[in-house]
Amino acid sequence: MALLYFALVILLFLFSLKLLFQTRRFRNLPPGPISYPIIGNLFQLKQPFHRTFTQMSQKYGPVFSLWFGSRLVVVVCSQSAVQECFTKNDIVLANRPHFLFGKYISYNNSTILHSSYGDHWRHLRRILSLEVVSTNRLNSFYEVRRDEIMRLVQKLANLSSNHFTKVDLKAMFMEMSFNTMMRIVSGKRLFGDDCDVNDVEKAKEFQGIIKELVILAGVNNREDFLPFVRWFDFDNLEMKLKGIEFTTCRNRYISFNFRMDNG
Repeated sequence: MALLYFALVILLFLFSLKLLFQTRRFRNLPPGPISYPIIGNLFQLKQPFHRTFTQMSQKYGPVFSLWFGSRLVVVVCSQSAVQECFTKNDIVLANRPHFLFGKYISYNNSTILHSSYGDHWRHLRRILSLEVVSTNRLNSFYEVRRDEIMRLVQKLANLSSNHFTKVDLKAMFMEMSFNTMMRIVSGKRLFGDDCDVNDVEKAKEFQGIIKELVILAGVNNREDFLPFVRWFDFDNLEMKLKGIEFTTCRNRYISFNFRMDNG
């Protein structure tokens, strides 16, 4: 047991040194609060985050730097600075950090949302511009968007037909958004009581996968900021992502075999 504790102390010491030298690699960083070894400034982040960032900007200026564990984060709170970042210097800031979610769900960070700027990303953007968000393509799905909006309005009207009713707008907007996307992709509604899928269990399985993905895609996964936590996987994050990856691959294989068997 003593040997285990000694090894853990040595490991934390080496990781702290790595973080210290990594911090020194960056020059001319914006000001920011003092960061601590291993955890950086994570302990200083209190919800709601926008108020925490506002307080920090009042102390350190409109542009300040934080350390989320081993990751450097630069927070921009000024409108003029944001415009400069995403107009004049948009290419410099076009890269994306690599998270566990992108590794297992986005095909090893190769989708347009998770891939870094380069030839591959430009090729994906060209396909997206021509095949997904072009004027003709958007116009062709006008009726789908209109129908989903009318369904939402009708549902709200039915719920409040007799008296005022409290509703979860977040869940209803998510249902409308996902149904719109799924109708564009597959032509079927997969969310809500009036979904188009006959196999209710399959629809529930798909809904469960989407809900879990929304949760796991959050930026508060400590494994993404504290690499050594991945060795222990306290929250079973990596196992859950691998499970979703396996489920989607399995369903894709079954769907492919079904199409082959039916000509």
